[in-house]
Order: sequence, then C-alpha cells, then structure tokens
Amino acid sequence: MATRGQEVTAIFRALADPTRRAILDRLRRGESPVGNIAGEFAMSRPAVSKHLRILRQARLVSERQDGRQRICTLRAEPLRDVEFWLSQYRSYWQGTLRRLARHVETRR
Repeated sequence: MATRGQEVTAIFRALADPTRRAILDRLRRGESPVGNIAGEFAMSRPAVSKHLRILRQARLVSERQDGRQRICTLRAEPLRDVEFWLSQYRSYWQGTLRRLARHVETRR
C-alpha cells in the first residue's frame, strides 16, 4: 500500500506532463474510449496508452471494458490531496503578503 506522500508524488508526476493534463481536461467533458482520446493527440495510440497508464497509477483516471473498447473516466478525488498540500503554501504566502503590507504601511 502506498503512503499518502507516495500517492501525492504520483499525482504530481502525472500532472507534470502537458499531454496528461490535456487528457484530464478532455475527460472533464465526460468519459471516452481510449481510441477517441488517442485520436485527439498527434501521437501514437501506444504513447497515449502510456500516458493513461500513468494517470491510472495516480488514480486520476479509471478504465472499464465495454465490449472491445476501454472506456476512461476522470477521477478528480485525488486532486484534493494536491489542493490540501497547496493550501498550506497559500496560507504561508497570504501571511507573508500581510506582513509585507504592514511593513510598507508603517514606512509611509
């Protein structure tokens, strides 16, 4: 079983690639067969399948069989872990900016 840190690392690894982000954006519009997804990218179907495998490993995409087709669906829930991690830095920067504003205001 992967630790939460390993899961978040897998999510960031998946999100690091622009093609994988584009696949996720495509799946926001609804589930799609792998062949249709591959048709939207200027790369081979095996290359798209590799990207989908990384997205599945990060739990961002699920896949099911429907006859001869593999249907992909977005699973956005793991992005909550990323949002939580980022929220800690958002708080840090908000505090930093408040302190900077106070500093600027006192120097007037």
